[in-house]
Amino acid sequence: MKKKFFPVLIALILIILIAGIAVGSFLVEKYSYSKERADLNEYFQVSGDRMAIILQDDMLEEKAVLKNGICYFDLATIHQYLNEIFYVDRAENLLLYTTATEIIQSDLGGSTYNDASGNQDAGYVIGFVENDTVYIAAEFVKRYTNFSYDIYDMHIQIYNEWGTRQVAEIKKNTQIRLKGGIKSPILSEVKAGDTVELLERMETWSRVKSQDSIIGYIENKFLINENTVSETPVTDYTAPDYTSIAMDGKVSLGWHSIGGTGGNATLDSMIAGTKGMNVIAPTWFSMNDNEGGFRSFASSDYVARAHSLGLKVWGVLDNFNYKNETGTDVDSFAVLSSTTRRQRLAQGIADAAVSLGLDGINIDFEQLGADCGEHFVQFLRELSILCRSNNLVLSIDNYVPFNFNEYYRLDIQGQIADYVIIMGYDEHWHGSGNPGSVASINYVSNGISKTVEKVPAKKVINALPFYTIVWTTEGTTVTDEYLTIARTPEFLSSLGMQPVWDEETCQNYLEWTEGNKLRNVWLEDAESIRVKLNVMNTNNIGGVAVWRLGYGNQAVWELINAYVNS
Repeated sequence: MKKKFFPVLIALILIILIAGIAVGSFLVEKYSYSKERADLNEYFQVSGDRMAIILQDDMLEEKAVLKNGICYFDLATIHQYLNEIFYVDRAENLLLYTTATEIIQSDLGGSTYNDASGNQDAGYVIGFVENDTVYIAAEFVKRYTNFSYDIYDMHIQIYNEWGTRQVAEIKKNTQIRLKGGIKSPILSEVKAGDTVELLERMETWSRVKSQDSIIGYIENKFLINENTVSETPVTDYTAPDYTSIAMDGKVSLGWHSIGGTGGNATLDSMIAGTKGMNVIAPTWFSMNDNEGGFRSFASSDYVARAHSLGLKVWGVLDNFNYKNETGTDVDSFAVLSSTTRRQRLAQGIADAAVSLGLDGINIDFEQLGADCGEHFVQFLRELSILCRSNNLVLSIDNYVPFNFNEYYRLDIQGQIADYVIIMGYDEHWHGSGNPGSVASINYVSNGISKTVEKVPAKKVINALPFYTIVWTTEGTTVTDEYLTIARTPEFLSSLGMQPVWDEETCQNYLEWTEGNKLRNVWLEDAESIRVKLNVMNTNNIGGVAVWRLGYGNQAVWELINAYVNS
């Protein structure tokens, strides 16, 4: 029996031992910490001279470039996350930065730049082009931008917002891992006493960021002394001061349509009957070539006469009247996208304004394409410097804001200009083939409310139409003709009809037939103007403008006078 028992016992012991070893190995494998290290190139998704960008606590898809120890961001990344004022002219190989008082200019590929102090050497290549992408040195961007950055082996940490953050101390040496779990690959080693930022607290693991901006996971048992700390903003940045000129009280502007030098003689007749107007804007200047030139109907005698009548004079520069007058095409994009041409235009109009003794410049650039948006904004920035230095009011005319015309950038205009004028009309326009109101109350009200979301209310001027459109529909053909407020009583008398108030548009409406023709009109008159002025008053905006002088009557001017003096 004994001879048979011992072999069985040994076998059982061996089985138990083997099983124990297997279970022990399993438990060790299951509960031991992995020593596998993550591939940081894969983690950061970088190679070569590319580096990951950590903005606040998020890794961006965009990458930075490190060349000769200098960090560079591509222009699109700078515009999206840091500073959209940097402007590049590829044709002239220029990098521009426009402040409230000066233009800083550098050649792409060079290390020097020009500012108000003269030629400066940055000591590094400021910007360059690679694979059709423009890159700008982070240090140069930082000169004019509120952010901080630190460069590590494979990534750059950027902060441009400061508040409070949760931090914790490391209890003993451990690792930050790619994911929560002891088998997850190691991203970084942390030592006892190190501080990490707590990004997301979970049950047993927390998402953290190390002092060298590695973001991953760590077990909660290694975290002690959790605390809230205040972040320290950068101290080497001063926000630009865009000073502006504001008139005493509300602006009341009337556009004086002048189609030739002879039109200057109509000043007295145009302002006869007006009341409460304090600014006149003659349509004197119009772009007339693709080199930054413009034609002028301006008269210093006109300015002197307007001043004697107590009126400020804001000369209008447009991009369409010369073309309408002569049929000669003028390419706004060609002018505005060229630094040489754009600055020639800005300097030329500023010089003309100063020599004439104007009080301001009114910019009316219409039908610009989306591709022209950034160049138009750059023109306004450059012109605003000249206006600021010469004590000229800069006002800019705009369509009622919609998503499709956002590139006119009312937010930037509200920063750099003195007044932003919304042309609160052409809801339905001449030649549209779509009968309707020129300026219904909802159209006007929405235009104002959307504008004051982006522009300080005191800088907003709403322009009223002193005209409407009479529509004629015959079958599928729609034609139209203008009708001014001044001519409306005569027009109604000739019809022998009285309009009916339309509550939806807040306008008097008239509809009638002439044979096979359906005719209708949404009138602008004292009643419709009163409602619009009430909306403007409620929004506490900076004033009113009218298109145009000669189209109104005594009743609407009495209303404007009351609005201006309210």
